[in-house]
Amino acid sequence: MMTANEIRDSFKKFFESKGHVIVPSAPMVIKDDPTLMFTNAGMNQWKDIILGTKDPEPRRRCDSQKCLRVSGKHNDLEEVGHDTYHHTMFEMLGNWSFGDYFKQGAIDYAWEYLVGVLHMNPDDLYVTVFEGDQKEGLSRDDEAAGYWSKHVSADHIINGNKHDNFWEMGDTGPCGPCSEIHIDERSAEEKAKVPGRNMVNKDDPQVIEIWNIVFMQYNRKADGSLEPLPMHVIDTGMGFERLVRIMQDKHSNYDTDIFQPIIQEIESLSHKKYGFTSPSGANGEGATEQERVDIAFRVIADHVRAVAFSIADGQLPGNAKAGYVIRRILRRAVRYAYTFLNQKDAFMYKLVPVLIQEMGEAYPELPAQQELITRVMKEEEDSFLRTLDKGIQLLDGDMDELKAHEKTTLDGESAFRLFDTYGFPLDLTELICRENGYTVDVKGFDNEMEKQKARARNAAAVENGDWEVLREGVQQQFVGYDYSEYECHITRYRKVTQKKKTFYELMLDYTPFYGEMGGQVGESGTLVSDTETIKVLDTKRENNQSIHIVNNLPKDLRADFTACVDLEKREGSAANHSCTHLLDYALKQVLGTHVEQKGSYVDDKTLRFDFSHFKKVTDEELRKVEHIVNDMIRQDLPLEEHRDTPIAEAQQLGAVALFGEKYGDKVRVVRFGPSCEFCGGIHVKSTGHIGFFKIIAESSVAAGVRRIEALTGKACEEAIYSMEDHYNTLRSLFNNAKDLESVVRKYIDEHEKMKKEIEQLNAQSVNRLKKDLIKSAEEINGVTVIRSIVPLSPEGAKDLVFQIRAAVPQKLVCVIGSTREDKPLLSAIFSDDMVKEHNLNAGKMIREAAKLIKGGGGGQAYYAQAGGKDANGLSAAVDKMIDLANL
Repeated sequence: MMTANEIRDSFKKFFESKGHVIVPSAPMVIKDDPTLMFTNAGMNQWKDIILGTKDPEPRRRCDSQKCLRVSGKHNDLEEVGHDTYHHTMFEMLGNWSFGDYFKQGAIDYAWEYLVGVLHMNPDDLYVTVFEGDQKEGLSRDDEAAGYWSKHVSADHIINGNKHDNFWEMGDTGPCGPCSEIHIDERSAEEKAKVPGRNMVNKDDPQVIEIWNIVFMQYNRKADGSLEPLPMHVIDTGMGFERLVRIMQDKHSNYDTDIFQPIIQEIESLSHKKYGFTSPSGANGEGATEQERVDIAFRVIADHVRAVAFSIADGQLPGNAKAGYVIRRILRRAVRYAYTFLNQKDAFMYKLVPVLIQEMGEAYPELPAQQELITRVMKEEEDSFLRTLDKGIQLLDGDMDELKAHEKTTLDGESAFRLFDTYGFPLDLTELICRENGYTVDVKGFDNEMEKQKARARNAAAVENGDWEVLREGVQQQFVGYDYSEYECHITRYRKVTQKKKTFYELMLDYTPFYGEMGGQVGESGTLVSDTETIKVLDTKRENNQSIHIVNNLPKDLRADFTACVDLEKREGSAANHSCTHLLDYALKQVLGTHVEQKGSYVDDKTLRFDFSHFKKVTDEELRKVEHIVNDMIRQDLPLEEHRDTPIAEAQQLGAVALFGEKYGDKVRVVRFGPSCEFCGGIHVKSTGHIGFFKIIAESSVAAGVRRIEALTGKACEEAIYSMEDHYNTLRSLFNNAKDLESVVRKYIDEHEKMKKEIEQLNAQSVNRLKKDLIKSAEEINGVTVIRSIVPLSPEGAKDLVFQIRAAVPQKLVCVIGSTREDKPLLSAIFSDDMVKEHNLNAGKMIREAAKLIKGGGGGQAYYAQAGGKDANGLSAAVDKMIDLANL
C-alpha cells in the first residue's frame, strides 16, 4: 500500500515526465491581496498569469498546494468532524497549462495518471461535463464530452449544472466550465441496486469527487457578463486527502496515514479511544457518547494542521480578519477537547511534534518554526481555557436568574454577549443549558450576529466597477527602482465606492509608484499633463500590478502624463525600509540565528519590525543592536541589487527568504554589506542616507513574537530635540538643579516616607472605625448586624470588613457602603456559620442590591463587592442587603 508521501511524489513525478515544472506550494496565508485572506484553491497564486498581467513561462507547472477553506463562499468549517471528508486545511494536487495544452491534454493526462499509474478501476470512475446555461448564453461542453468518450462509455459521462460544473473564483474574476471525476467505492451489491451515475453529487460518502479539471476561458466582470481571458488556462485540483483514502482503501479520510498518527497521539494524551464510527448526522442529544468523542478526534486532528500551517506562514491568531479566522479554528478545537475529551489544560500544542514528523519533509517551514508554532498555540489555548472557565461562571449566573424567574430559555442577547465578549461558542452555551434543562433563543442570537455583521459590512463595504480599458494588451512596467518621475499613459480605470465615498483606480503602462507590499506603504504623488495635475493619494497592489488611487479622473484620459513620486515621503520610507534589513541582520548577530522576520510596517515616519524571539530583549541587547545598525549606517554601505535572479542563484548569494512569503521564479536580491535578503521594496542608495537609528520601544506581540519600534534620520533628530526640551523643563521644576537624578531621588524617597505615614494613619482610622461600628452594632435574632456608610477607598472598605469579621467570627452580617469621588461602593461580609447554616451568598445578594446604585458586582459566598454610578441609592442598597439576609 502506498503511503501518503509516496502518492504525493507519484503525482509530481508523473507530471514532471510530461514536461511540467514542479513548483513549491505558495503560502496558505495570502498577503497584499485585498480580495482574499487565504489560499482556498490551487489557482490563487497564478491569478496574475491568468489575467494576463504576468509572463506565463514556464507554461506547464505542477504542485501540491496547501489550502484553507473556512470563510466566504468556500467554507467547509461546520462540516469538519461531522463527516469523514471535509477539512479546513487540505492539500490540492494540481497541474497547470497557461496557453499550452487545453481540454484534450488535460483529460488525457488525468486518465493516464488515475488508471495507468494508480491503477484505479475505470468502471468505478464517472465524469461530469457542463450542461450549458441559457441565461448565460453558454452551450453544453460537447468538446470535453467528446474527449472523455475516448476513455469511458456514454453512461459514465454525466451532464452537470452551473453550480457543479462551472467553476468561479468568486463574484468576479477567472472562471470557466469544468469536468469533475468521481469514484464509486460502494460494494458490488450496492452498485447493482443503484447505478453509480445516479449517485454522483448526491452527498453519498462513498461516491465522491476526486479531481476537478477547470477549463478556464472567461473573466467574470462586475456587471455579471463574461469576457474571454487573454489565453486558455488549464487549472486542475485533486483533493490529496481523498485520493489517499481511495488508494489506501479506507472509508474515511481520517483513517489514512495522513491523520492516524495524530489521532493515535490524541488517544495517548487524552486516554480516550477513537471508535471509527460512521457519522450518523447527530451531534447533540441524538449522538452517542462515542460519536461525540469521534467528532472531537476528527475536529482536533484537522484543526491542528490548519493552525500550525497558518502560524508557519506568518499568520498569528488575532481579533481581526485572517487572525480571527485562525483563532476561531483553534477555539473550536479547544472546545471539543474541553467538552468531549475532558481536556481542561492546553492540549493541542502537544500534537505539533507528530504533525511535523509526518509532514515536515514535504513542508520544511513546519520543523523550521516548531518552537514558534508550539508557543503560540499553547498561549492561545491557555487564554481560551481561562475564557471558558469565565464563560461557564457567567452562564451559571444567567441560569440562576432563569431559575429565580421560572424561565426556561436563555435570551439571544445573553448568549451573544458570551460569544462576542468572551469568545464563548454558541454550541457550548446550548450544550451547558441543555444539561441543566434550559434552551437558548438561537434566533435571537442570530439576529444579534446579523446586526454585528451588518455593522461590519457597512463599515467596510467596497463596490468596484468594471475596468474601462483605454489601451488593450499593455502590461505594466514598474520603473520605480531607477526613477521617481516617468512618462506614462493610463491604460485602464475603474470607479470604486467605499463608505459612500467615491474614488477612482488607475492602471498605468509605466509607473514609478511603488504599490503597498511587504510592509512598505504605497507611494503618493502626482500625474501631470500639459493641462492639469491629478493628485495620486495612494498606490495599492492587485494581481502584482500597481493601482493608483485618485479622487478625480483626468479630463483627458488619453493624454500624455508624467508620473511624479512624492520624493520627501519616498526618501523617508526608503530609509526606514532599508533600516529594517540592517535591524534584521543585527538582531541575528545579538540574539541568534533563530530570529525570523514576522512582519513589518514602514512609511516615511514609522519603522515597526516584528520578529521571532522567546523572551524580552534586554536593554543591554537593544543597545548592542543599535550599535551594530548605526555602525553599518556610518560605513555608508552601498546598495547592491540583483534583479530577476533565479531563486537557486539568489540562495547561493546567501539571500535570506522569509517563511510565508510568496516568491516567483525570479526574485530581486538586496544587499547592504553583510545584510542580504529577497526584497521587492524601495531602498536608499547607501546606508548613510538613513542618518541615525534609535529604538524607542520593544514589546510582545504574541507568544514567541516581539516587536521593535524605531526612528531614523529626521525623526531621530526631532526626538532628540523633544527629549532635550523635556529634560530642561524638568530641571526648571527643580530650580535648575545640576544633579537632577539625585534631586528626583530625594523627592521620591520623601514621597515614599509620607505615603507610609498616611497608610499608618489610615490603618489607625480603620481600627477606630471598626471598634465604633462593633460597639454600635444591632442584634437581630441573635445575629450581629453592622450597617454603615463611611468615606473609604475600596481598599480601605475591604480592610475594614475583614477586620470586623476577625473580631466577630460568628453570627455576623456586615454591610458597608462607602464613597470615593462620588463613586459608590458596596461591601458585604458574613461569618462562615451564616453562609453554611443560613445559606447566605454575598455574591448573589450583592448583584441584586447593586441595582439600586446602578451598578454590578459579585464575589464569593462570604464576601463580595459591587460598584455603581448613583451614590444616592447607597443607603437603600445597604438596607436591601440586610433585607435579603432574611434575618
